[in-house]
Amino acid sequence: MLFEEPDALEQYISRHKDRALHKWWAQYMESTGEMETALQYYENAQDYLSLVRVYCYCGNMEKAAEICNETGDKAACYHLGRQFENQDQIKEAIHFFQRAQAFGNAIRLCKEHGYEDQLMNLALLGRPEDMMEAARYYEQKHGSQDKAVMLYHKAGNFSKALDLSFRAKQFGALQLISGELDERADPELLQRCGDFFLENGQYDKAVDLLAIGKKYWEALKICMDQHVEINEDLAEKLTPDKDEAGIDTMERIKILEAIAEVCMHQGGYHLATKKFTQAGNKIKAMKALLKSGDTEKIVFFAGVSRQKEIYVMAANYLQSLDWRKDPEIMKNIIGFYTKGRALDSLAGFYDACAMVEIDEYQNYDKALGALGEAYKCLSKAKMTDEIMQEEKLSHLKNKMALIKKFVTARRAYQDNPEEAVKQCQVLLEEQSLDTAVRVGDVYGLMIEHYARRERWKAAQAAMEEMRMRIPSVNMAYYVNIRTIEAVYRALDMPLPKTITSTAINGYGGGEEDGEIVEEEVVDQINYGDDV
Repeated sequence: MLFEEPDALEQYISRHKDRALHKWWAQYMESTGEMETALQYYENAQDYLSLVRVYCYCGNMEKAAEICNETGDKAACYHLGRQFENQDQIKEAIHFFQRAQAFGNAIRLCKEHGYEDQLMNLALLGRPEDMMEAARYYEQKHGSQDKAVMLYHKAGNFSKALDLSFRAKQFGALQLISGELDERADPELLQRCGDFFLENGQYDKAVDLLAIGKKYWEALKICMDQHVEINEDLAEKLTPDKDEAGIDTMERIKILEAIAEVCMHQGGYHLATKKFTQAGNKIKAMKALLKSGDTEKIVFFAGVSRQKEIYVMAANYLQSLDWRKDPEIMKNIIGFYTKGRALDSLAGFYDACAMVEIDEYQNYDKALGALGEAYKCLSKAKMTDEIMQEEKLSHLKNKMALIKKFVTARRAYQDNPEEAVKQCQVLLEEQSLDTAVRVGDVYGLMIEHYARRERWKAAQAAMEEMRMRIPSVNMAYYVNIRTIEAVYRALDMPLPKTITSTAINGYGGGEEDGEIVEEEVVDQINYGDDV
């Protein structure tokens, strides 16, 4: 409507802030040759490309450069860069191409005009394609292969970067680039890198690359021969995928077991356990775990494996620990032997428990209970050597009979001390007494009895008889030191030096102290609950 009245139309446009309207009017003014007015309205519209274009047309390059530097408008910078290039102002063209992020144009000018100081930086700022173009330039230029290697690497072309590293003998770059290779890399390239590291004695890097290249057996041989430690990460790289081409199930199992064997050789028992387990060989996995000495994991592994052999292996291991002071370990030993149906081994353990009850706690009642369980287990066991089984049963039966006699004598002492002492005297005549009952305990009961009755000579005679029967005996271990002192004092005899030194060193048990020790461990384990 206002087109026929230019002044009114300009006033209308000036009153409105619509950028599109201002740009339209600027274009109209430019078409009529009104450049100053056009520049004014292009500036109002913030159309920097058009502003720069008009200033360039008018020959005002300084103003155009000022606008580009202030606004950083990419289109404007690119246009100005082209203008400077047309005028052979190369440095300025490179600068504005860089501001426009038109790195390809900037790199092209650097190559054509020898601005190598800027070329590398521009290439690193550009796209992979720009880096590749610059890399090709440096590759052909003598003494600049290191820059080409860096750019090929940065652009993601590892194969080209490594190949050039080999040709240019850029070994530092080779080490850097090889660390980023994965299974997608060219197998021949991986092999070549691996061979290079082997030749230079960098065996860990060689193994890593061989593992990536699926050369499992070669990698494992190097690990074994050159003592390259297999950690968790390397072990996983050496483990073939279940669906890996060219490797069937049996081959995969062989590789897993080979990894485990190398780990065993290196002392990596937990990792060996893991690989043996993945190979399905739980027996070897358990053997590896046993060598680690990790009791908690051994108990756990035995529980989840549910194999008889593993139960027995775990129980055998637990017996090597200080099970005498840990009821939980004793419980696990009994439980594992029971689950493993190793009744002969369980019988042997109960027999050992009986000896502990006697030697450490003087608890013959519990020892008798343990031997009873041992006899029951051995009776049910299916040993291949039946004659040996019968001999063991007979030996257990004889031990139980001897212990029972001593237990009976101790119990009878409360009601009939003299009869109890007579039973002890008869018991001392048994040929195999010391296989079941400690001779010192029998003499100890008799000596304490004589001392209570003030039969000092009988007590001293029993001590001498005990010393003759057990030459290296610690008398104070079986008889209370106060009782021993009372006997020698009553007979006006000097106390033997062996007894004196024993008392000084902390011995002097007898029944009173023995009862205290016994009370501390009572009810730690009840024999017979687990079978």
